[in-house]
Amino acid sequence: MSNEHDAVLDTEKQKEPPKVKVERKEGEPTAAFKGASWGALLVGVTAYLIGLFNATMELNEKGYYFAVLVFGLYSAVSLQKAVRDKEDGIPVTNIYYGISWLALIISISLMGIGLYNAGSIILSEKGFYAMAFVLSLFAAITVQKNIRDTEKARERG
Repeated sequence: MSNEHDAVLDTEKQKEPPKVKVERKEGEPTAAFKGASWGALLVGVTAYLIGLFNATMELNEKGYYFAVLVFGLYSAVSLQKAVRDKEDGIPVTNIYYGISWLALIISISLMGIGLYNAGSIILSEKGFYAMAFVLSLFAAITVQKNIRDTEKARERG
């Protein structure tokens, strides 16, 4: 009786398609890390934008915080690319490298100064915007790094 049961299980196993394991190239981030990075970016930006949409501040204030987010995301990715280019021996001018650092510092400063001077925003809301902003910047850097590492790993192998 046990043999019949084992035979049934063996035929059921044969009907299942074989699981294909995707080979990861050396230096390529795992799918889980890529997914977590994209998830963090989506959560950070979405939370920030929902917070802005629901805020009781004036439209020009909302525009300021939106522009600071976009500027911060762009400057973070630009700096990450410049740093990696220098590390990989790809020529990067000192002016571009310096501007990338300056742009990131300015965007973070604008966020800090804006939140510090925002009288219409309660302290917990200021903390929410600061954390969503920082999460978004970090996630954008990580997503850019993952994309670059994946492309580089696939070029190699």
